[in-house]
Amino acid sequence: MAEYHFERESRTPYSEAWTIEDGGDAVGRVDIHFTASGAVYATLCVPPDFDDDELQDLIGEVDEGLVLTTDPYRDDFVVTVWRGENAGVYSEEDEDDEGDDGEEDSGENGRTPLVLKPNS
Repeated sequence: MAEYHFERESRTPYSEAWTIEDGGDAVGRVDIHFTASGAVYATLCVPPDFDDDELQDLIGEVDEGLVLTTDPYRDDFVVTVWRGENAGVYSEEDEDDEGDDGEEDSGENGRTPLVLKPNS
């Protein structure tokens, strides 16, 4: 059985995003959303080679380690699972730009069109 470690990426008053690591390697991600009704929803992304037993174990660890520690009285835990591969993390930050002089303006709303690039 894998020994998962969860690294928080972000948090809002009603949601959290976590990287899932096994042996120091990122193997997945889970986004958790807490509702006022008591239901907790999660989107779990895992590699394509995760089998159903591994998936059930991981869902159990997410529930025990992340959900129940935040909301011990939750009514339901609904998990949507995606199996696939990591295509990268995209953001507006461009590590190659030293600064933006703001002179380029080719958008109708006065903003430069956004080009998302994968982070290395």
